[in-house]
Amino acid sequence: MVRIITDSDASTSSGHGCPPSERSIEELIDAGMIVIDKPKGPNSHQVSAWARDLLGIEKLGHGGTLDPFATGVLVLLAGKSMRLTKKVLGHDKTYVCVLHSKTNFDEGALDRALQQLSGEVYNVPPEISAVKVQVRSRRIRSKLTDVIGGDAVIHVNCESGTYIRTLARDLGLLLGFPVELKELRRTKSGRFNEKSSISLHELTDAIWLWQEKGDESAIRKIIQPIESVVQDLPSILIKDGAASAIAHGASLLRPGVVSIDADLARGDRVQILTLKNELVAVATMLVRSEMIESMTEGEIAKPEAVFLGSEVYPRAWKKSTS
Repeated sequence: MVRIITDSDASTSSGHGCPPSERSIEELIDAGMIVIDKPKGPNSHQVSAWARDLLGIEKLGHGGTLDPFATGVLVLLAGKSMRLTKKVLGHDKTYVCVLHSKTNFDEGALDRALQQLSGEVYNVPPEISAVKVQVRSRRIRSKLTDVIGGDAVIHVNCESGTYIRTLARDLGLLLGFPVELKELRRTKSGRFNEKSSISLHELTDAIWLWQEKGDESAIRKIIQPIESVVQDLPSILIKDGAASAIAHGASLLRPGVVSIDADLARGDRVQILTLKNELVAVATMLVRSEMIESMTEGEIAKPEAVFLGSEVYPRAWKKSTS
């Protein structure tokens, strides 16, 4: 993405803050994320609780429910990162599903049924769901990959909040016989996939090595900094003084901008970063990015959520004496 540079001479103080890669394990846990490969058996809440207890922290949640029988990618958010749960919940998801029926599948008929259930499709939560049953639509794209008798494997790319059990039920209605969701595995949530996930056993071993042996190598590979959660958002780099002002509740003003992604519109969500790539805030653009070069003052973005501590960078403005 093209960037607009507004201050090529800007620098950052080495005496305050630090790059995410140089944070202590405790700091990473206070604002970080872990991608777990959830096993079959526990539900998402149980996995979150186990990880929370293993880490010895109070706040840790998950970003996307998986039923006990399902496996795969489950994003866990620790400490301040939990304030980004809604963003993670909104990720598109990818699944591999095994369907089963007592009647052998006809590959052509099943493929046609899947095409009918692709695009913007009504997806009503099943009765066993904990959410209120109501009519809503979701974007779904399904692909048939294998058929053996009464078993079939499909890949599903879908919008958040899609119920795969409902997809299986609706396939049965189109085919004229019951279809059961036999196995379900989430292979991707947003940009997080199986390759970036670890098992609960690996998490347990990494924590033991860190706490009992003083070996941080494994746990550092597992806990990703909060910046990883918002990496897909366009960014604004700012000066140290602007970071301090935002941490104290101010909006981002034009003099504090160092560089910004081009082609941003009013209302776009952005990540605001220091020159050390620390996440200061997630904010909403108040102007188009193309206007910034002609501006000398005024508000650029209004923070939705601030993540940088107010003590990290010193105040760069004088307190009012009035």
